[in-house]
Amino acid sequence: MIGLFTPDEVRAAEAPLLAEGRPLMQQAATGLATVCGRLLGPVYGRAVVLLVGSGNNGGDALFAGAALAARGARATAVLLVPDRAHEGGLAALRRAGGRAVPATDPGAGRLAGRADLVLDGMLGIGGQGGLRPDAAALAAAAAEGTAVTVAVDVPSGIDAGTGAVDGTAFPAMHTVTFGAVKRGLVVGEGRGHAGEVHLVDIGLGPHLPPATAWQLTDADVADVLEPPTAGDDKYSQGVVGVVAGSATYPGAGVLCTGAALRTRPGLVRYAGTAAAGVRAAWPEAIVSEGRPSDAGRVQAWVVGPGMGTDDDARGVLAEVLATDLPVLVDADGLTLLAREPELVRRRNAPTVLTPHDREFARFGSDVGDDRIGAARRLAADLGAVVLLKGDATVVADPDGTAFVNGTGTAWLATAGTGDVLSGIAGALLATGRPPAVAAAAAAHLHGRTGQLAARRGPLIAGDLVRHLPEAVGRVHGFPSPRLGDSGA
Repeated sequence: MIGLFTPDEVRAAEAPLLAEGRPLMQQAATGLATVCGRLLGPVYGRAVVLLVGSGNNGGDALFAGAALAARGARATAVLLVPDRAHEGGLAALRRAGGRAVPATDPGAGRLAGRADLVLDGMLGIGGQGGLRPDAAALAAAAAEGTAVTVAVDVPSGIDAGTGAVDGTAFPAMHTVTFGAVKRGLVVGEGRGHAGEVHLVDIGLGPHLPPATAWQLTDADVADVLEPPTAGDDKYSQGVVGVVAGSATYPGAGVLCTGAALRTRPGLVRYAGTAAAGVRAAWPEAIVSEGRPSDAGRVQAWVVGPGMGTDDDARGVLAEVLATDLPVLVDADGLTLLAREPELVRRRNAPTVLTPHDREFARFGSDVGDDRIGAARRLAADLGAVVLLKGDATVVADPDGTAFVNGTGTAWLATAGTGDVLSGIAGALLATGRPPAVAAAAAAHLHGRTGQLAARRGPLIAGDLVRHLPEAVGRVHGFPSPRLGDSGA
């Protein structure tokens, strides 16, 4: 797992090293220059433009620019505050053959627009609000050009703790961050501005506090998705019950059931009101025409997608929540639950709620800029795991532990994909994994599946179900079949 940290935690970890005289800026700049060199390929003769503010990020950029200039790059620093640029970094750049111009120079924007690589060192982790007009103009010029855009530690203009953007922020293709991954790089609007994140170790590890927010890797999810062994049977891999779909929305039941089957195909029991459609689509499922209590023994329930919000649906939701089993509540189930939150507050068994932003707001407050904080507050209030859907899905446990998902694609913003996520999460919940871990692993697998399904363009929810086995294999490191390979 990758730990995610706040700016305050990072600064506190840096303090004892700086007090010892550790050359943290030089270490950071060396790592930054190394990554930039890889991104450039041949460095000699390439045009590198450094956007330099008055803080330490500007110093990092200047020292990295000096290292690239020493390798033959044509490095130019554009100084937003010329009389406050880092003196040592500026001197190093000039010694290596680089030059500097003020941001007020009429040609500064053209330099950024024509560069091979633009390095953003305008603001650091303490920056507040969006970019000022002169900095915003430079960021726009870089974005409109053909340069590889690289942020130093964090893209200027994003909140390093929450990922919020108030105005304009630098649009980085890559962010080289130092010592620890800042939360704002992976959540909220910050994720879209950070691009690919590269972590440079500068020795903060022993001084960082225990992480309370994490990002899972494929290897972490592979540990959750343990393959069956010779001693397993259809009952030993976790039996999940599904209450989803209706006469109006039969597809929700079909998608949710199919996703559960494709994730961990031991046994799925369906107990919703779209029985005919589910039976036709998935003969592998055990379909019950009665109430959930008539479906047979399960280890976890998924309830809500497409089931409706009438009195009958409310009764089914209450029946499922009255069990001592883990329950995942989604979609219509969340609408009902927002009217009667005590149904979940008084549970002793694990509950996972999977709202998007509008469903979240039905519980009393908008998500706001701090998505991790919002998910944690609702989780603590209801005593349930909250999976807050979004570009970077956040999972929060009532104990405060959070996970931020790092997979996915914008193509997932289409009808039915949430039903697929519910089926995946329900299948993992039935294995007995801790509910927050099961939910976070489901979000990761769902996003990875979306990436595979979108390789050739737009996807629909059914494509996710079909690609789930390949995604499971991908997180386990199994080789993918070649396009056109029949698999025979």
